[in-house]
Amino acid sequence: MTTKTRKEAQKLPLNQVLDGDCIKVMNSLPEGSVDLIFADPPYNLQLKGDLHRPDNSKVDAVDDAWDQFASFKAYDTFTQAWLKAARRLLKPHGAIWVIGSYHNIFRVGAAMQNEGYWILNDVVWRKSNPMPNFRGKRFTNAHETMIWASKAEASKYTFNYEALKALNEGIQMRSDWVLPICTGHERIKNKNGDKAHPTQKPESLLHRILVGSTNPGDVVLDPFFGTGTTGAVAKMLGREFIGIEREAAYRKVAEARLAKVRKFDKAALEVTTSKRAEPRVPFGQLVERGLLRPGEVLISPRGKTAKVRADGTLIADEARGSIHQVGAALEGAPSCNGWTYWSFKQDGKKVPIDLLRQQIRAEMN
Repeated sequence: MTTKTRKEAQKLPLNQVLDGDCIKVMNSLPEGSVDLIFADPPYNLQLKGDLHRPDNSKVDAVDDAWDQFASFKAYDTFTQAWLKAARRLLKPHGAIWVIGSYHNIFRVGAAMQNEGYWILNDVVWRKSNPMPNFRGKRFTNAHETMIWASKAEASKYTFNYEALKALNEGIQMRSDWVLPICTGHERIKNKNGDKAHPTQKPESLLHRILVGSTNPGDVVLDPFFGTGTTGAVAKMLGREFIGIEREAAYRKVAEARLAKVRKFDKAALEVTTSKRAEPRVPFGQLVERGLLRPGEVLISPRGKTAKVRADGTLIADEARGSIHQVGAALEGAPSCNGWTYWSFKQDGKKVPIDLLRQQIRAEMN
């Protein structure tokens, strides 16, 4: 963390649940101070009357005042205002996740583009245990949609591709996530035994989002904090968080929940990094620093050879050029990763040149 970053962090109310209207609170925070925003805004469900199960018991649906708007225009005005305030808070390379249902996500997506966000993906959270459609007049609503966007088109947002791949047993993570809704011991109840919040999100969802799009020490803001799932997962994963929640009952639940959360140890916070995120090391730098000398012979997996030149290129009987170009020419292939293709002899043993690159990278950290 740089000196400038430390000073910015000191101005932020880190790891706190702030009371108030999210737009006003966000506008009071320092500009460009947040790495990631996760937003679970009101869905504006427009419910018409009570919903009952076949046994005539009432469904605990979202009918709270905070989810009710006079019109679509009123909802759009609210959406534009909080999105504008959120974008001001993001660092130049920051990003945002917004979750919603068919009631609101299309309106939110259009507003995001109008505010200047650059949409990266829409991710479908497919619920493995959705609530049934009791009336039998529509499909069972078994998913919610999340929009992942960077602050701007040119933003160099965080994406821990390799970590998500590892989380998915070595398979590239897709944009449809099958995860259960919040139930059982994870569902927070009030003193009457009822849900403390009707739309509490599962920790598994936030775990995947934060592992994939933040790094330890990053600042994560949730302007609709609710019972604090974002803060709880951020704390466990070694991220800083800021929560904003205007409802006193939710703040009380969130603060009690956060007090019980333990941060994982430092070793557990490390994730598999993307090779693209590692510092670029030109092959010529190995020659400049004397790790390989001009005239030194490199050896291919099949025993073909090439000599190192003073400018960092190679020359072989059949080709000359970069470590990648010469390797591809010798194999008759369209491309070649020269770093993993070539080795050199040291004390009679073949040593991959990539070890020298890793040596230089270690010095950069």
